[in-house]
Amino acid sequence: MKQFSHFSLKNHNSFALDVYCDSFVVLDSVKDAVEAVNKGLFLKKFFILGGGSNVLFASDFQGTVIHPAFGGISLVEDNGTSVLIEVAAGESWENFVNYAIENGYYGVENLIGIPGNVGSAPVQNIGAYGVEVKDVLVEVRAISLLTGEPVVLSNEQCAFGYRDSIFKHELKGKVLITNIIFKLSKKKNFTLSYTPLKNAVADIKKLTINDVANAVLSIRNAKLPKVGEIGSAGSFFKNPVLPAETVNSLLLSNPDLNYYNIGNDLVKLSAAQLIDLAGCKSWRAGAVSVFPTQPLVIVNYGGATGSEIVDFYKKIQSAVFEMFNVKLEPEVNIL
Repeated sequence: MKQFSHFSLKNHNSFALDVYCDSFVVLDSVKDAVEAVNKGLFLKKFFILGGGSNVLFASDFQGTVIHPAFGGISLVEDNGTSVLIEVAAGESWENFVNYAIENGYYGVENLIGIPGNVGSAPVQNIGAYGVEVKDVLVEVRAISLLTGEPVVLSNEQCAFGYRDSIFKHELKGKVLITNIIFKLSKKKNFTLSYTPLKNAVADIKKLTINDVANAVLSIRNAKLPKVGEIGSAGSFFKNPVLPAETVNSLLLSNPDLNYYNIGNDLVKLSAAQLIDLAGCKSWRAGAVSVFPTQPLVIVNYGGATGSEIVDFYKKIQSAVFEMFNVKLEPEVNIL
């Protein structure tokens, strides 16, 4: 375990904001995490920071930032048709996806290109192109921040929802995720429900896992800023989920709205389309801007402050609400 005072987080958040925390603690093992509990580091204000790809620091963080840095990927079980893989929280998501692809394990190829660390994936229930983490996750292993004792949660106990989980609610600030068990298929099995992805591979006769992964990367790279080159946190807003009755009323005056029935009399709208129709697609204020090819993404072209990004996203929220009476909720964790 390593501890630093008055530490710059510029290299630990994908918005590239030069903010500071009072203390920065690097955990190099699960043993370090238990030691941090025993030392009382979680009794004062803290924040657990993985890859920093889904967080917006509105200002300096007056507390301790805990950074799990322990990685590792191991094959737990292979029954011939599927595998169980254990991945440490500090492992990069990209490394895990590449490992699966290289070994011919199907299930996460649609999630290639997503920045961040594995430990953050179940918190957000990350998803893209028709696949979510909940579809491949078997078990989350963690430690209690009260006692340091192990905590194990099954997929069902994680209470996954759209960009949501128990880790954002009942267990928020109460556990630290250490390892995740994933179940992937050894049999060819693709998810091509996302139309642009389906169209991108339609002409490939003998489709491979690499074909799908490359198609996903092409789609992502055509729409999203390059990680590490332009500051952003990916999709800033969630797609709003509303009662069908509410959406039907909206469609009367906005018949061209894209919508997706998701069951239980609920309908999902496209936040990107709402932002576009509200006239925000070309907005820019100093170094902060809506990314030209994807309205869901807010970017920092360099030198912006966290408070400037907060002001900017709130103006988008207001514009969309004024036009559609729909409040967009941030997907990004704002501190």
